[in-house]
Amino acid sequence: MYKKLVMVAVTLLAFGCLAFAAGKTWTGTVSDSHCGAKHAEASDAAAACVAKCVQGGAKYVLVSGGTVYQLDAQDKFADFAGKSVKVTGTVKDGAITVESVEAAM
Repeated sequence: MYKKLVMVAVTLLAFGCLAFAAGKTWTGTVSDSHCGAKHAEASDAAAACVAKCVQGGAKYVLVSGGTVYQLDAQDKFADFAGKSVKVTGTVKDGAITVESVEAAM
């Protein structure tokens, strides 16, 4: 009986760890590190400003739910400047390690 209980506990723990390791999804707007939450709403004006700021050395960031997240995969965001996106990844210390990004509907 004890062995079965331990096996069930280990199995639940393993599945819990897998679920925790799986990516979380955020929906928000791609902004830049210079303007931050100023571009919380997607628009053509935001897209132009973000593109200009990134050309000037700023980094892409995600504004979601009033929080500005740093993004590690900068090359994945060039086509999404100033647009609404859905980002999947993991977060640590305010930075998202990006697994995927796609346009939000």
